[in-house]
Amino acid sequence: MVYAVHFAGAVMACYLTAQVLTRSTWTYRAPRVAIVCWQALGLALGLSAIGLPLSMGLAPYGTNVSTALGRLVRGDLPPGFGLVHALQIAAALGVAGVLLGTTVTCGLRAIRAQRRHRELLNLVGRDDPAAPGALVLDHPSAAAYCLPGMRPQVVVSAGTLSLLDRAQLAAVLSHERAHADERHDLVLLPFTGLCRALPWAGWVEAARERVSLLVEMRADDKARQLHADGQLAGALLRFATAPSRVTPAGALGIADTELDARVRRLLTTGRPPRVRGALALAVTLTLVALPVSLFLS
Repeated sequence: MVYAVHFAGAVMACYLTAQVLTRSTWTYRAPRVAIVCWQALGLALGLSAIGLPLSMGLAPYGTNVSTALGRLVRGDLPPGFGLVHALQIAAALGVAGVLLGTTVTCGLRAIRAQRRHRELLNLVGRDDPAAPGALVLDHPSAAAYCLPGMRPQVVVSAGTLSLLDRAQLAAVLSHERAHADERHDLVLLPFTGLCRALPWAGWVEAARERVSLLVEMRADDKARQLHADGQLAGALLRFATAPSRVTPAGALGIADTELDARVRRLLTTGRPPRVRGALALAVTLTLVALPVSLFLS
């Protein structure tokens, strides 16, 4: 049962770390580091959630999880192994199946939504020299988004062209290209799957929302490398006051998350929190290493 206790401790440590990260504001100044921390934390939580019931079911073997699992597969059952242990192993396989299945399902749904929207874009989208590299939809609502995938596409609406000036539009297009270049849809996918697997866990939804915000801030940072902060901040303010905003399913839109916080961040200079970022990385990577070592040692 020693392994089970350690796995349980790892699950609790992941939960507490998630609570700290959700409430931390230093992540706004280092979104890329924070995103890596969240990804590591999600992986650690998944491995620990699988390892806890699995280690309980394999406890009669008195050895590490991987060795015990290998003996179980070969049909080598130790004394004391009974129905309860078999059910615990089945529960571990169920947890693994749910986590993997929900993630794959969410990914397939996103791909289908993106495919349908691409077919629509082929029919109604048009090129416009005012938005180089993007497709324009003749719609009055404010819309600017990236349709991710193997062939990513940046889309803006006619309403956006009339809403923004040239410099602001260029900053918005750079923001959306950053989503495509860094595949932020894949960053969000595991957290979307985790929310689907644990719909009753409010802290999981809070974590997904925080990662969504960090992804937008990371794209903001990529855009501000090419454009003045005020240009992107001005564009966000105009989106905030637009009468209607639209982002289709499966896409990443510029105006989807906490515009006020992003504008304040763009207009406030601050040094990246190197010490806090390094500490958070060390903690979350240690949380990943813990279940891995418990599986192997």
